[in-house]
Amino acid sequence: MKTIFTYFGIVLVSLSIISCNVKPKVEPVQKSDINEFLGQWTIDISGGSVGWLEVRQEKDYLDADLLWGGGSVNPMANAYLAGDKLIVTKVDKVVRTKDANNEPLKTQLITGWLAVQKKDGKIVGFMCNPKRNGSGIDSTAFTGTKLPAPPAAPDLTKLKFGTPINLFNGKDLTGWKLTNEKQKNGFSAKDGILTNDPAQTEGEHHVSYGNLRTDQEFEDFNLKLEVNVPAGSNSGVYLRGMYEVQVLDSYGKELDPHNMGAIYSRIKPTVSAEKPAGTWQTMDITLCDRHATVILNGVKIIDNQPIYGPTGGALKSDVFTPGPIYLQGDHGKVYYRNLVLTPIIK
Repeated sequence: MKTIFTYFGIVLVSLSIISCNVKPKVEPVQKSDINEFLGQWTIDISGGSVGWLEVRQEKDYLDADLLWGGGSVNPMANAYLAGDKLIVTKVDKVVRTKDANNEPLKTQLITGWLAVQKKDGKIVGFMCNPKRNGSGIDSTAFTGTKLPAPPAAPDLTKLKFGTPINLFNGKDLTGWKLTNEKQKNGFSAKDGILTNDPAQTEGEHHVSYGNLRTDQEFEDFNLKLEVNVPAGSNSGVYLRGMYEVQVLDSYGKELDPHNMGAIYSRIKPTVSAEKPAGTWQTMDITLCDRHATVILNGVKIIDNQPIYGPTGGALKSDVFTPGPIYLQGDHGKVYYRNLVLTPIIK
């Protein structure tokens, strides 16, 4: 009997060894603490554009908003931890087929995602989007830097100002250049007016028009200007090349963070102060300590409000460095005049 038990013991041990040998070795996934990802992050996107991500812990779930390159800050569909990664998902509606009246017949919801990891105090990862034809995934790398909360609102009555600077001489584009020299310049100067006319010719290839920026760069300042927006037209004034003050024919529209004088998609005017299209309008803008004040046509529509991050089309992600004034030139015809910037002295 002892021999039989010994035999079975040897068999069981042998089977155990064989079983262990064939099991795949699984390394435990390092889990992250969600607190590592909470907050606001400015993002540098591979290829040169700028983004922004905010991750929030709500009562019993995560929530996130994202700016990716151009456009608006948008709410995300979902956010969750997966091992050492934060996954942020977005959903886009895609029209696949249309009927004879150009109405959608078949639509699909396409899910893209941001895969985020923490590395050396920053975030790194990829934006992943399925190809529209289903043949694979497009991915774009990025890095992100934690953005501290804005300081307390400055006391505007105590600001000290330097010497006013005339940004536009009324005769030519001296002191200005395109943000991208490979694009076409639609801006011209005549009789004290800076005109942008990004005209397209029907039947010909689309012309890519550029944005016009100052050679000089500035920190905090007050900027005064006059602008005339034709019907249906659209432009923008970027502060430090980072925050867009919207220029739009929005007369008569309901209040919206995309209307005339808004900090694009971020700060909605408290009151409508636009004039009808085709008339000259005044803007009086103060940027100080990451807070914006906008007076449109003599009416204060944004009162010393914090700007939490860059807007779509920003030239760089670092909100603490000087930057130019730039005028959006790729949207529609617009006229500017009397652009005067007065630096704030600290």
